[in-house]
Amino acid sequence: MTDPAAAVPALLVINAGSSSIKFKLYRVEGEDIALVLGGALDGIGRRPRFKVKDAAGETLADQSFAAEQVATTTVAQHLIGDWLLPRLQDYRMIGVGHRVVHGGPVYAGPVLIDDTVLQTLTGFIPLAPLHQLSNLDPIRVLRERRPDLPQVACFDTAFHRGHPELSERFALPRHFHDEGVRRYGFHGLSYEYVASALRHAEPRIARGRVVVAHLGSGASACALDDGRSIESTMGFTALDGLPMGTRSGALDPGVVLHLIEQKGLSAAEVGRLLYNESGLLGLSGLSNDMRELLASPLPEAGMAVDFFCLKVAQAIAALATTLGGIDGLVFTAGIGEHAPPVRARIVDRLAWLGMHLDAAANAADAAHIEVPGSAVPLLVVPTDEERMIGRHTLRLLSAASR
Repeated sequence: MTDPAAAVPALLVINAGSSSIKFKLYRVEGEDIALVLGGALDGIGRRPRFKVKDAAGETLADQSFAAEQVATTTVAQHLIGDWLLPRLQDYRMIGVGHRVVHGGPVYAGPVLIDDTVLQTLTGFIPLAPLHQLSNLDPIRVLRERRPDLPQVACFDTAFHRGHPELSERFALPRHFHDEGVRRYGFHGLSYEYVASALRHAEPRIARGRVVVAHLGSGASACALDDGRSIESTMGFTALDGLPMGTRSGALDPGVVLHLIEQKGLSAAEVGRLLYNESGLLGLSGLSNDMRELLASPLPEAGMAVDFFCLKVAQAIAALATTLGGIDGLVFTAGIGEHAPPVRARIVDRLAWLGMHLDAAANAADAAHIEVPGSAVPLLVVPTDEERMIGRHTLRLLSAASR
């Protein structure tokens, strides 16, 4: 066994959701990190599959399970831990970074987790019921198994702190805002990574007015001005804005009143409807997976895709209005990076803004997908939330050790 004092320093990043857990192990190299391996256990409770690849893309593990074998995220965490532990012995683990969706009005940046922090974050579960509990569960498990290992919470809301007042408020009495009822915005770790990637690859565009469309099972769009978040389509919770895999997105508040007062639904039933049974799944009646909808010949599938693309295009136009113009449009996340037909339908609706797609480049998922002469550059930038979490974790732990 390697002498722990001489072992290579490393950190682990955990990105836990309601039905999947992603993880990456990074080697610490000075002030930066290098990927060692990364994997995920997804389909928890439905079609669980555990996959791990090293930095070169070689498969280290690929195993499917029956639904009852990995029925909960807790079981998934222990399965991942049992696989990882023997492989960590050659490294000196300095800490673990976690994605936590909601930092509320309290946390504007990464924070070292202690009892008080964990209690505060638990209080935010009602603000992100699909995610927050899943984010906090691995923290608790690790505190039991490795109480000596520092853990850092990195927030999806933090990148959006400092929004202009007009972007942060709801048209409600002021005291609600003062109590924390405000537009927080989410997917901030993804937007922060994309902003940093743009600064390196496209500095001229990065300095301008950019709209980033994070399109996946969870979807939102964000307006960036010189790399800083100005406004996001998501608000108080991760339910607002664009339609998503199973979430409704923006909804007339009167619909909620109607469901409660006229249909007799409880608050819990309304929550389940809006979080778990709506979005692409509700629209199509078929699936929450964009790949399945694009492949389906059924008109309900086509309608769901068209609805999604229309709402994304409308949001991009609205964010361009907030910015006073648009100098670049970026697609990222699962659908944004890998669904050319969706990108094409969105850009077609924005041709009046001077956006014109190169069909061949779009089909190839190229970095630039606009035709020469397009008034607005169109980019595909792969996101990497885990690397952003890793960087934040390293910086915070390094500062704490000085």
